[in-house]
Amino acid sequence: APPECPFCGEAAGRELEEHVRARHGHLLGAPGTGNGEQLYECPMCSLTCTNIQILEEHVDLHLEEHSFSEGGNIRDLELAQRLQTEEDERQRSEEEKREREEFKKLQRQYGLDNSGGFKQQFLRNMEREVDRGRMQPFEYHKRKADMMESLASGIDDGKTKTSGVIEALCKYYQNENKDVRRVWLSAGVDHFHSSLGDRGWGCGYRNFQMLLSSLLQNSFYNDCLRDTTLIPSIPKIQSMIEDAWREGFDPHGASHFNNRLHGSKAWIGACEIYSLLTSLRIKCQIIDFHKPTGPMGTHPRLFEWILHYYSTDNEGGAKVACTSKPPIYLQHQGHSRTVVGIEEKKNKTLCLLLFDPGCSSQEMQKLLKQNSDGTGLKLLRKFVGSLKEKQYQIVAVDGVLSLEEKAARCRASQVLTSEKIP
Repeated sequence: APPECPFCGEAAGRELEEHVRARHGHLLGAPGTGNGEQLYECPMCSLTCTNIQILEEHVDLHLEEHSFSEGGNIRDLELAQRLQTEEDERQRSEEEKREREEFKKLQRQYGLDNSGGFKQQFLRNMEREVDRGRMQPFEYHKRKADMMESLASGIDDGKTKTSGVIEALCKYYQNENKDVRRVWLSAGVDHFHSSLGDRGWGCGYRNFQMLLSSLLQNSFYNDCLRDTTLIPSIPKIQSMIEDAWREGFDPHGASHFNNRLHGSKAWIGACEIYSLLTSLRIKCQIIDFHKPTGPMGTHPRLFEWILHYYSTDNEGGAKVACTSKPPIYLQHQGHSRTVVGIEEKKNKTLCLLLFDPGCSSQEMQKLLKQNSDGTGLKLLRKFVGSLKEKQYQIVAVDGVLSLEEKAARCRASQVLTSEKIP
């Protein structure tokens, strides 16, 4: 409220002094009048009064006005602080909500959202096929029975497998006379592609099946694989990785999956493949190509490493080297494939040969009838300019471990499992 006049009580506002002089000047004295009256000057506005009581009332009005102004400022400050606190809480709440949504999205993307695993996805996808008229009910029931039998036995049903591609490639390169100077091929490898049960997340498991198919054909690994004589199903592979974790392999990686894979659609990568192979006493290593080593984001060092892997002990002059080397597991963000060989062109450029789990058996079987022009090899060939992800990891098998070596690698995996290529 505006200050009031101490003489008449009228609200005078900012013109209090002028009001008092104009309306009540007879009560005030003027400096230097010389009439001998005692004068009292306001310490706040220099107004001169002849009565001390009037001055006190006048000063009280100043103090009340000041107090009111300060009180208003305090209330404004409190309001501003409260509004800022509310805004901060709102932004924090929205950020937490976004983080929860992103986390759920990542859980769905990597199969950690408890939405079921291979079996549930297989059944759901078959039901959709029936609903859309693409599958007859009798076929649904037959495939369901086959799937349940496969899960019960832990053995892959082989319905996504293509065999004999490496042998067909060997014959093709023997007669190829265009631009391939030399080619090195892995030992026999079966191709496995994703099915209705693992489409969208099963590439790591399918690549392990490809690698294992080659190892099972090599008597050198018989002792390691005496309990794994047939290709396991994806749920069985999940259980095998869990077994490796229970032995103590890669506890940090295990915690990422809450120590559980079976019954989920969780993606796996190079570390899980390493842990599983090592738990089987298969000697292997992870090589981390953690940044590009060539122009335009390419990885020539990756190609050179793979060439060295295949050409070591295979330096003869033959154009086609059908080596005893197992294939190589190749991982990058969001996908993995299997390296089954490498070409060296006459102009010295290198080209990888890859089996991709995303390629259907119908496409792969075309390679068994490879045309002389090699057009079907487009499915497999990847040049340096084709692999431009920021980072790659490979898992390469190179022997058998003793029990002591296995234990040492288990301890080492609890700290570090990969070697980085600078």
